[in-house]
This record gives sequence, structure tokens and C-alpha cells, in this order.
Amino acid sequence: MDSIDKKLLNLLQRDASRTNVDMANQVGLSPSSCLRRLQRLHKSGVIDRIVAILNPAKAGRMIKAMVTVELKLHGEQHMRRFLSVASAEEAVSHAYAVTGENDVVLMLRLRDMEEFDALCDRLFSDQTNVARYITMMVIRSAKEETAVLM
Repeated sequence: MDSIDKKLLNLLQRDASRTNVDMANQVGLSPSSCLRRLQRLHKSGVIDRIVAILNPAKAGRMIKAMVTVELKLHGEQHMRRFLSVASAEEAVSHAYAVTGENDVVLMLRLRDMEEFDALCDRLFSDQTNVARYITMMVIRSAKEETAVLM
């Protein structure tokens, strides 16, 4: 990957609706060379997927929360089982296995507190192997970035 590839990736991450011609002009390539580079980056897996990023509040998911989870039973199979269940939840935007005092960190985008209450019943009941969980409601976001700058 050279500096032109990195410039293309940064442009694409900022606005994937740019035309190939516009991106080619930005990096000093012909449109056909630019397209070949983008196809190669996609085929190699550097570009995982191209998506639309929604405004969560305008999409009806006004509440953001982070939840740390400590499991009762540890081990790979228990971790995988919980992450699988959590990942299937519509309100869970990110689910991470982590090191430290907790086993899992979940990022949630919620419509309302009723949705959160129902989610807690499903994810944190006695049958889900959760010893304890701590919820932190986000009151202000200082930075939310999806780009992996090159």
C-alpha cells in the first residue's frame, strides 16, 4: 500500500459517495487507475465494506449507553456464547471481549428506557451467565469517529 492508496482510503472514509473521477482528481490519477486501485483494496480486504453512516438521533435511537459486564463463568465458550447473544440484539452497536476487571463492554443505541429495560431482562438475567453489569449513560459525545486514518 503506497501513499496514493492511503489518500484514496482517507477520501473514501470521509465521503464514500464521491465519484471515482473526483477521487482520481484529488490524488492525481486517471479515473481508470483510481478504479483499479479501489478494486484491489476491496478485493484484498483493506476495504471491508462501504456503508451509509446514519445520525442515530434522527434514526430514532436517541440514547447512547455503555455497559461493562462481568461473567460468572469464564472461558472461551462462555465468552463466545454471551457475545453471540449480545450481538444479536438490535440495540447493541458494538460488543467487545476485553481484558481487566470486566469481561465484556457493550455499546448501545436505544430508542428509550423501555427498550433498555427489556434488553436488560434478556441479556443480564440469571440464565445469561452475568455476575454483574454496570451501565453508563452517555450525556455528551466529544468524539465519534468511524474512519481509520491512514
